[in-house]
Amino acid sequence: MKGAPRMRQHSRRDLLKAGGILAGAAATAGLLVEPARAFTRTASGLAVPKASAWDQVPVILGRIKPPTFPNQNFDITAYGAKGDGKTDCTTAFAKAVAACTKAGGGHVVVPAGGSFLTGAIHLDDNVDLHVLGTIKFSTDTRKYPLVFSRWQGIECMNYSPFVYAFGKTNVAVTGTGTLDGQGPSGPWPGWASNGNRDNDWTKLQQQAVDGVDPSKRIFGQGHKLAPSFIQFYRCTNVLIDGVHLKNSAMWNLHPVLSKNVTISNVNVFSRGATVDGCDPEACTDVHVTGCTFDTGDDGVVIKSGRDVDGRRVGVPCANVVIEHNRFLGRWGAITVGSEMSGGVKNVFAQNNTIAKGSSYTSFYAVYIKTNNRRGGTVDGIHVRNLTGGPEAKGGFFIDMNYSLTGPGFGPIVHPKVQNVDIDGLVIDGAPFAIKLSGDSASHIRNVTVTNSTFTNMASSTVSVKNADNVTFTNVKVNGKTI
Repeated sequence: MKGAPRMRQHSRRDLLKAGGILAGAAATAGLLVEPARAFTRTASGLAVPKASAWDQVPVILGRIKPPTFPNQNFDITAYGAKGDGKTDCTTAFAKAVAACTKAGGGHVVVPAGGSFLTGAIHLDDNVDLHVLGTIKFSTDTRKYPLVFSRWQGIECMNYSPFVYAFGKTNVAVTGTGTLDGQGPSGPWPGWASNGNRDNDWTKLQQQAVDGVDPSKRIFGQGHKLAPSFIQFYRCTNVLIDGVHLKNSAMWNLHPVLSKNVTISNVNVFSRGATVDGCDPEACTDVHVTGCTFDTGDDGVVIKSGRDVDGRRVGVPCANVVIEHNRFLGRWGAITVGSEMSGGVKNVFAQNNTIAKGSSYTSFYAVYIKTNNRRGGTVDGIHVRNLTGGPEAKGGFFIDMNYSLTGPGFGPIVHPKVQNVDIDGLVIDGAPFAIKLSGDSASHIRNVTVTNSTFTNMASSTVSVKNADNVTFTNVKVNGKTI
């Protein structure tokens, strides 16, 4: 479209700069704190640094490259959209995406100054949804057609997420505008409370145990499993940058089985149940940076499928870097699980902060949760320089007995949690500092906490149960070294 604004391409340097994390500036500000490295000696007597798990981070980030798009723009108003907040623009969005795709890709532009009401938006290869104004998502469930999705870790056919792509390459949502899910105004909150969705949730779990083909697990219209906000499923080269998300119906940022994912400088505001900030699920090479999560549930939470169905798909979430984010929400800030049955490995979280939100206080700073139905292995969770508080429930918590009374079907398959290291965790205010609650049949293994300080803890007791090879070095709770 001639006359449309020229879109700036997102180079990796641009994204890092926008997030305030160029290495030189960060080092000057004292943000990038590298723990002292131990040394070993070679056969010739030369002292060399010991290998560190953190050595993988620059390698992972070197692989993650945000997609770029042709410099051509498709303003949705040219396809019939009206920014009055009342006119249904679903067809206009579809036409703009189709035109962009036909032209070889580019930017579908939501112009500034308008509020555009729509149902589900489906993206295609090489399409960037560039939001400068406001997108308001309809509260009419009929506007979200049936698509292949994952609901709390189980594959099924369900309502389309508000923004969705399946099996696409080079997809993005960027800009400085707002995506408003209008969640509190829709039916979704009622589904998440008072047991209204329990029949559907029970049915879906039983179908997974019974081996029903996922394409025949039909939910959507007439059922009560709310859709995610942005879900890119089996996509490659994903970018979500700069936008504001608010009032989701379910999980907010939910890439599934995707590769090369960048989520940067996004502001998420959500309230209610099951409204996590960012849920990379069974993804590989993910960078979450410079974001703010003021959420009614977990902040950044790593997942890989639930129970029988998660093990059937069997794809771990791996090589995830979480840095320079701000957490204001509820439940865990840096979280793994509880849907981790496909496995989780190589997660690195550094230089993040926790603060009290406008109406919520974070429950846990670092939270790893699973139970004896999940199976799967959590291997290699590395957190350093996480500071803030207060925490409403605790500081660092590994819970392998999570929600054992909740819904669940299938055989007992004990998960594994191992190789977890925490360095520079500084938390002011919580009921407890550290609790490791392992499974009697599958102990937590190899946990190291170093250079960490917990002040104003209601209890100075550190609880370790069913955990082997746990080491604390220079860890203080209420002024006492443990």
